[in-house]
Amino acid sequence: MPPEVPGAKHGKVHGGHISVEPRINERIRVPEVRLVGPNGEQVGIVSVNDALRLAQEADLDLVEVAPTARPPVCKLMDYGKFKYESALKARESRKNQAQTIIKEIKLRPKIDPHDYGTKKGHVERFLKAGDKVKVTIMFRGREQSRPELGFRLLQRLAGDVEELGFVEAQPKQDGRNMIMVIGPHKKKSDAKSERAAERSAQAHADAEAHAEAQASKAEAQASRAEAEAQAEAGKQVPKPRIVPATAASADAAQPADTDPAAEPVASAVRAEAAAPAEQDA
Repeated sequence: MPPEVPGAKHGKVHGGHISVEPRINERIRVPEVRLVGPNGEQVGIVSVNDALRLAQEADLDLVEVAPTARPPVCKLMDYGKFKYESALKARESRKNQAQTIIKEIKLRPKIDPHDYGTKKGHVERFLKAGDKVKVTIMFRGREQSRPELGFRLLQRLAGDVEELGFVEAQPKQDGRNMIMVIGPHKKKSDAKSERAAERSAQAHADAEAHAEAQASKAEAQASRAEAEAQAEAGKQVPKPRIVPATAASADAAQPADTDPAAEPVASAVRAEAAAPAEQDA
């Protein structure tokens, strides 16, 4: 008796896992393929054995890129490098993919003006970021008999933020609450790009300010070092020494070109001049 297949009683037979990986090299079980070279050049229709031989000679893999074609299209490539680059591209696409998030703000019909300004600021911030905002008015007690209060409040909020968003879903009663959805004018990706540009510009401005501060600091340090060097040089200049005047210096101060033959005559003149002074004494 053959074994029972799981799910056969209910008419359901679960198959195995279907691989999404392309067939490569010896896994390609067709007699001939349309071959594409590593640089995209068309080689033509060749047998699978010839294609495998060309792949081995080029140290590459034979990859089936279009299995539904007749004959299947295969390409010579480095399959490991191809998978790595494909994974990188998929990761980048997921990173840049904009996911719209619905934020929620809850209000009361008789909200305080200050609290209303705070809630409105949150709505504006969400819309600038490219997110939708679900505004909920919560009624309690006798407030449920006055739904026009919540409607007027929602209309006021929609008018205050009309530059950033539009009413995507009109106000409607949902039990004790009244709900309205506001959508942003900007797409999530555009808002993300603008924020990235703003951060880049801010980082550039901060770098310039830092460079200017460093230059000013270096200039101040250079000026201070120059002033200190000048002060140190002033301390090392020697003061002029005062030599007392003596007879020897007086004789040395006489002109060097005095005639030696005139010396006796000068001595006689000095002696005659000194004689009356001695008589008076």
